[in-house]
Amino acid sequence: MKFYSLTNNHNQASFKEAVIAGIAPDKGLYFPEKITPLAADFFEKIETCSNHEIAFRAIHQFVSADIPDSILKDILKNVLDFDFPVVEIQEDIATLELFHGPTMAFKDVGARFMANCLGYFSKNESNEVTVLVATSGDTGGAVANGFLGVKRVNVVILYPSGKVSDIQEKQLTTLGQNIIAMEVDGTFDDCQKMVKSAFLDAEITALKKLTSANSINVARWLPQLFYFLFAFKQAKSKGKEIVFSIPSGNFGNVCAGMVAQKMGMPVKHFVAATNVNDVVPKFMHSGAYNPVPSIATISNAMDVGDPSNFVRIRQLYGNDLVELKKNLSSFSFSDEETKDAMKEIYSKSEYVVDPHGAVGYLGLKKYQKKNPNTFGIFLETAHPVKFLATVEETLNISPKIPPQIQKVINREKESIKINSYEGLKTYLMGT
Repeated sequence: MKFYSLTNNHNQASFKEAVIAGIAPDKGLYFPEKITPLAADFFEKIETCSNHEIAFRAIHQFVSADIPDSILKDILKNVLDFDFPVVEIQEDIATLELFHGPTMAFKDVGARFMANCLGYFSKNESNEVTVLVATSGDTGGAVANGFLGVKRVNVVILYPSGKVSDIQEKQLTTLGQNIIAMEVDGTFDDCQKMVKSAFLDAEITALKKLTSANSINVARWLPQLFYFLFAFKQAKSKGKEIVFSIPSGNFGNVCAGMVAQKMGMPVKHFVAATNVNDVVPKFMHSGAYNPVPSIATISNAMDVGDPSNFVRIRQLYGNDLVELKKNLSSFSFSDEETKDAMKEIYSKSEYVVDPHGAVGYLGLKKYQKKNPNTFGIFLETAHPVKFLATVEETLNISPKIPPQIQKVINREKESIKINSYEGLKTYLMGT
């Protein structure tokens, strides 16, 4: 399997090369040269398969040239050691809980998979790799946890000061060892621009081997297709067409689900639900893609004004908007609508969702108004306790603090404050 750059398809790499590089030399995102559907009987008998077996079958075509089967199975055991339950909360509406991992966010899957792959690739290497990543919330903690203590890998995480939740900040600033947190005076988009600038900076790349752990990296992005398959396995018996609604920021998650669909997963439709950062909903309406500066919201992990992975989604459908609309709808919602949805869900079901899950719920409800005979699954991408202030203020309850959060909540924050790209460059050149 080769991966090619979406900027120039003549720039190709193996899976290993794509993981280590992060992005192509022309700064395009890597994309698989082909997506081969799995056998029909795989989906017919998926209930009989373990999650490990499902994940192995799904990812094998993309990585087998560089990772032996035995190693891949070991990696998947390390990555998939927690549950992915589908919980029905209303008639024909369920949530896929993706918060049972070590940092209680969906990004635990991709971050751990990438960390295990990079650890395998670098075990016989003498040179160190620096993982450079921007986060709008949960990526930072998941990457920090996934890469903690991995030999010959250093991690530098950029996050916008005051624009992530207190718990999210603790998860990425308190681990030490090979994890460095850089607190940026700006937005997530500012952080992302700094990361991209570093990859383009010949002075830095002459000294350091850089890679990214955002979902632009194929090893972070592709494993996210696992939990769509796990959800399909659980919901198949409902006997109705399945719709997934995904709270979307950088659009890697919904893109991975669409890859699973291309591999033969029989689902009807995807909904990309956003907050007021609505570049994609506007594109789906007008056909004009116009990135804008991001706006801070209570669903901060989705505060992205120029989603990187949308170019992959467009590639999946040959840049044909008509074809894309057959498989994807996209709607945006305000903070007030998000809070109202949190209250509605709690009132009807006594189920507590975080603000991101609430946006996914709203997207699903809007889609089902015109498509009622469907079974809808919205993704609950993070545990609500990670957004404790918003949950307490909105629902007047105080959720119990899980052990994964308790172990970091009282630790001392350590971060390096920067207000420009020069601050990042100075650090990278001096270490």
